[in-house]
Amino acid sequence: MRHCLLIAGLIAFLVANAQAQPIQHPIVSVLDFGSTPIAHVAAEAIRNQFRASGDILVVDPDMSRSAAKGIGYSGSLNLTVTEARNLGAALATEFYIIGDSQTLRRSSFQSPVYYESYCSIFLVSARTGRLLLWNRPSFQHDEATVAEERLSQYLSSDAVMFQLKVTIRRAHEDERILRTLPITTTEALIEEAPEDEKAANDQGIRLPRPYRRLRPEYPETAARAEAEATVDVAVNVGADGEVGEVEVVRWAGFGLDETTIATVRKLHFFPAMKNGTAVPMRVLLRYNFRKPPR
Repeated sequence: MRHCLLIAGLIAFLVANAQAQPIQHPIVSVLDFGSTPIAHVAAEAIRNQFRASGDILVVDPDMSRSAAKGIGYSGSLNLTVTEARNLGAALATEFYIIGDSQTLRRSSFQSPVYYESYCSIFLVSARTGRLLLWNRPSFQHDEATVAEERLSQYLSSDAVMFQLKVTIRRAHEDERILRTLPITTTEALIEEAPEDEKAANDQGIRLPRPYRRLRPEYPETAARAEAEATVDVAVNVGADGEVGEVEVVRWAGFGLDETTIATVRKLHFFPAMKNGTAVPMRVLLRYNFRKPPR
């Protein structure tokens, strides 16, 4: 009997202790989506959704606006991970959302004149600088006010917020676990490529060269957004010339990162050579995307 009471008391203590622990809610900043009226409506709709959720804290927009302006952020959606981390550090939040929202007058063979109201939404980890999620809801109508109203209603619904909250919670937990892991320092297992051919030659290095250069496709998701951007990837090329780890170090969203990674994984290289010996090397590959001519 006494043993059972001890166990019951221990369980009660653990439950009470767990309940006493403060719940750590993720903190997010939502920066402005531009200066147009629909941009203000779109950004505020997402802020209101976070505020209503109660389990994700949203920073006052004036504070976020001042912090971003203080480091010279001007609204780019094509950032290096270093630039993204710097912006996150200035905002002093765990996650942030940047974007762009406009209503454009368009025409096509099917419809001489119509209006498209869209909102590009980029969710970024302040700690890692990685682009975690992008979305671009878009609505069309013969009247601009109707297209904007449909976009506003969509942003105020659970559709967008559910995806954002699931991604934030997963990343929040993953990053919490990473912070608890012991920090280990090891020597780099792969050499960084010199900045250019001249520097490589001075060090007795021949840089890796692909057997055949492949151009990533310009995806339909980017075409709909008329996206023009640069994607940089750091690629580990083994001593056998095969591609190992591929890391996006400048992201662009709109499907451009994914098509770049898929293309790079198809490459085969003449390996890097150092003093006549094949060596593994980490190289930076850059792909510039421009919308194709109509």
